[in-house]
Amino acid sequence: MAGAVSRFTIFYILFFYLNIAADGTPNSFSKVQTPAKFGFKKEKLSHLHFYFHDTISGHNISSIRIISGPSKKSSVSKSGFGNVYMSDDPLTEGPDIRSKLVGRAQGMYAYASQNELGLLMVLNFAFMEGKYNGSTLSMLGRNMALSEVREMPVVGGSGLFRFARGYFQAKTHTFNRETAVVEYNVYVLHY
Repeated sequence: MAGAVSRFTIFYILFFYLNIAADGTPNSFSKVQTPAKFGFKKEKLSHLHFYFHDTISGHNISSIRIISGPSKKSSVSKSGFGNVYMSDDPLTEGPDIRSKLVGRAQGMYAYASQNELGLLMVLNFAFMEGKYNGSTLSMLGRNMALSEVREMPVVGGSGLFRFARGYFQAKTHTFNRETAVVEYNVYVLHY
């Protein structure tokens, strides 16, 4: 027993010694960094306002169903449960589709509720206008589409929105069988 304990002790000491870097810090796959090292200045709060155009039929379709939910005979078919759509929707300055294009919402949404119109939204908002050109914000959240105002989280971003956090507020502007136009107000903290 004493021999086994000493072998374990020697193994532990060697393992610990071999995992120490020359500067005396433990080797690891991660390091603590400071925001200043990457040139980050003071964090700011930005407000973005635009309109999202989701067209599922008619001209200029921007969203297609890629998975169909249960059959129409199913008790959950009224909510659309199980339907999944892939989208590449235009984002414009105003509610008119002909207003200035400021970006695109690309990703997917799924009908995730069996009893009500509840969507799982997984979208990247890619901006192509002004100082945010080339930057993105990512959304992952629940959208209760029949509520007057819905709130979904900003889960990250890229470009000028690196390390972003905040929320999207969505409000339906118009809705018909072909198109939904949704007004978005986005409040995002970023560097």
